[in-house]
Amino acid sequence: MSEFKRSVLSESESQKVVDALQRCLVDLIDLSLLLKQAHWCVVGSQFRAVHLQLDEILNDVRLGSDEIAERISTLGLPPDGRSKTIAEKSTLPAMDLAFTSAGNTVSQVADCLHQALRVLREGVNALGELDPVSQDLLIGITAGLEKHLWMVQSQEL
Repeated sequence: MSEFKRSVLSESESQKVVDALQRCLVDLIDLSLLLKQAHWCVVGSQFRAVHLQLDEILNDVRLGSDEIAERISTLGLPPDGRSKTIAEKSTLPAMDLAFTSAGNTVSQVADCLHQALRVLREGVNALGELDPVSQDLLIGITAGLEKHLWMVQSQEL
């Protein structure tokens, strides 16, 4: 546990909450990297719209990951956003290293968002009565990313 003297949860509760939050943090950091990769490599007739949309999503993902990391710190444990940790523990699908059409980009981004949302929802469920404050944080982030998923996958139709 940390050096903090006034923890809001017991040491065992904090560890369980942080474990759930850390899984979400890893995938959101990876998602932010994948979104930027997609942003740089999208081409085709819908380039501009998708290019700009990816930055909008990226902004929300970065804000969400920062909120999660700060919640972990609040609970007295250090968040782990190191590149090695992200590479080893992310559950997101890999993204091609190539210029790709807007349609293919949309599909890949939707797949990555969908997986990140699975992990976020697992976190929401795991936190239940354990820590409603952390659960509420994940619910808010999940709601925003679900809206982005809807907007992204609507372009596949």
